[in-house]
Amino acid sequence: MAPPAPVPTAHVHPEGRAEPGAVSGPGPRERARGALLGLAVGDALGAPAENLRPSEIRARWGRITGYVSERPCGTDDTEYAIFSGLLLARHGADLTPALVGEAWQEHIAGRGEGRFRGAGFSERGTLENLRRGLAAPVSAQHRHAWSDGLAMRAAPFGIFAAGRPAEAARLAEIDGSVSHEGEGIHGGRAVAAGVAAAMAGASPGAVVAAALSVIPEDSWTARSLRRAVAVAHLGERAIRSTVVVPGYPWTDLAPEAVALAFAAYASADGEFRPAVLTAVNMGRDADTTAAVAGALAGATGGVGAIPAEWGAAIGPARGSCLRCVGGRHVVEVADLLVGRGARPTAPGGECEEGAAQAGAARTVRPTVPDNGWAGAVRPDGERTR
Repeated sequence: MAPPAPVPTAHVHPEGRAEPGAVSGPGPRERARGALLGLAVGDALGAPAENLRPSEIRARWGRITGYVSERPCGTDDTEYAIFSGLLLARHGADLTPALVGEAWQEHIAGRGEGRFRGAGFSERGTLENLRRGLAAPVSAQHRHAWSDGLAMRAAPFGIFAAGRPAEAARLAEIDGSVSHEGEGIHGGRAVAAGVAAAMAGASPGAVVAAALSVIPEDSWTARSLRRAVAVAHLGERAIRSTVVVPGYPWTDLAPEAVALAFAAYASADGEFRPAVLTAVNMGRDADTTAAVAGALAGATGGVGAIPAEWGAAIGPARGSCLRCVGGRHVVEVADLLVGRGARPTAPGGECEEGAAQAGAARTVRPTVPDNGWAGAVRPDGERTR
């Protein structure tokens, strides 16, 4: 297996854009694939440790150093990231809260749900509101609008707006308006901006700075992120004790999860394997924290930084949470977001008009089943059948 790609150092614009003189690294497509495959890998690695304390993780597995499940796969984090990525690939910078709400209504709220019933509490609250006829942003007025449910699906916006953290954050907030408010929005904006900076070759320090630049300085998310990154060099115990609220039952707090993820990434200086494993072994909402750390590190080092055996285990989404994305692969979505050469239909494995296919040759070649789709669209806009 090839060694991980080195973390590129670069002169970075205040908004996270790499300026002339930056050290070259992976190309845009490699970084995009790294971000979304890294998200899915982190999600699959962290899922068994979700809601566990470090002591419980050690008691079961010692230190987690790889997959501990027989059939690793992404959870709701990966499937919602695919959903948001396909929606963004269709509408681009013209995305609006109304378009997001319509997509949720048509492809999630209006269809039979998978066994996860719409994923976490924030998603379930959103779906209940949508089914009652409430539209964004009112649909986000529920008890879990502060969750990390937007942060977990925010990486596609950083890919699309590579080198433009403010634009990535703007688009993530639009997507999140259907499901989140306040700190939940701040967490998504921070992740989107961090990925956008990493996509441009920013150093890990500049990635963190980009995330902080798009959220209120006095927000809970910003305070947690700053504190966690400041002690990242001291290890997992120090990071956890800095941001985790002892005894608080909900592990999906956006200020906590986003801070843990960025600190894991910073502690590893952007290197993929240690970043993701640090997030996993800290427990709490481990699938989301590892997914975010994986997206950041994958965008930094490119798809080649992901251990081959980890990446190879990730197949097309199973549709366990969102039936409408079943059969779609994160690499396919990454390719769509980079080129914008195709305008896919709204996300959905059962959508009548079908799905856009990524046109470039892929390092990972997912098999995308038909799932009853009426047709597919090539990057040039022509139907394939």
